[in-house]
Amino acid sequence: MSTRATIRFAKREEGVSFNEHPHQWNAQFYRHHDGYPEGLGVEIAESFTKYGKILNWEVESLDIVHGDIEYLYYIWQCHGKSEPWISIFEIKPLGFNEYGGDCIFVGTPDMLLDRFDERHELPRCNRCECGDMDPNLCGSACIQNTN
Repeated sequence: MSTRATIRFAKREEGVSFNEHPHQWNAQFYRHHDGYPEGLGVEIAESFTKYGKILNWEVESLDIVHGDIEYLYYIWQCHGKSEPWISIFEIKPLGFNEYGGDCIFVGTPDMLLDRFDERHELPRCNRCECGDMDPNLCGSACIQNTN
């Protein structure tokens, strides 16, 4: 089964949080398959961090609303700010051409890779075997700390 997604490029708007849908967007694309964050999300992030190519996007009119998408991505950009931010919404159908859903991610491309790319290794504690995600905590808040 296909995991469909819509990708929208939006300009950062004053008063609109990244975990909200913007009032307008500048471009819209549709992806018929692999639209989940571990697939399409990683591809979008790598297009910014590694200049990776993104395949299988369909350019769409700004007014098209698909009733069968599972994810909606916003790529927030602004002149003078080099790093984009990405928002991912998991979509729940509400009716014909209407949907709602929760924002499941907001962050930079590197943050998206840290969270969703299975190939991306997270930093681990190098002082002991505690497995703490933040090596700086070891010694003070480390669960293995015996001091």
